[in-house]
Amino acid sequence: MDTVKILMVDDEDRMRKLVHDYLSREGYTVVEAADGEQALKVFFDNKDIALVILDVMMPKLDGWEVLKEIRQYSQVPVMMLTAKSEEKDELQGFKLGVDEYISKPFSPKVLVARVTALLKRNRTVTDDKLEAGGIVIDKQAHTVTIDGNPVELSFKEFELLQYFIENQGIALSREKILNNVWNYDYFGDARTIDTHVKKLRSKMGDRESYIHTVWGIGYKFEVE
Repeated sequence: MDTVKILMVDDEDRMRKLVHDYLSREGYTVVEAADGEQALKVFFDNKDIALVILDVMMPKLDGWEVLKEIRQYSQVPVMMLTAKSEEKDELQGFKLGVDEYISKPFSPKVLVARVTALLKRNRTVTDDKLEAGGIVIDKQAHTVTIDGNPVELSFKEFELLQYFIENQGIALSREKILNNVWNYDYFGDARTIDTHVKKLRSKMGDRESYIHTVWGIGYKFEVE
């Protein structure tokens, strides 16, 4: 079984080595970055990172900026290291997508325990993939491939395709799609659905035929 890979980001060599040593003893593979720019390079060069431990105060790009960039492409669990304990800082982090906080100074054993717990909570998401007719959706990595080739989708196009595949063979009304993908009741013009479906189809090549128009109702995803 492959070891779980963790990205440790901190501009202090001593801190990185401390965390690296303790996590390695527990069987984790640890890759490191000393600043925000390096963190993003390492993250995107390694497609199998299962968790990011991210310091807030760093040169070049701080932890918040790194987190914002990661969250555009991935829902990988992120644990923030911070010397600040003010409520407003933690609230800002949770809004940006932080999964866990640990304040400096901390016990390395406590950090390892919290890393293990966080990975356990996210394991069901990490392993979650959808496949249909050569289309593969990786929910954790937030990626789509068709016959192994990557397809670039917007956030809503991704969610729309995921919803279609999870409801294969079911005729879905525009209202139902809006309620589940946009997460709100919609009483106005339903053309927003048609616009997104058109864009999604245009990126699916010959698989666009999987999305059927059901006249008077909405759409149905069906592999032919």
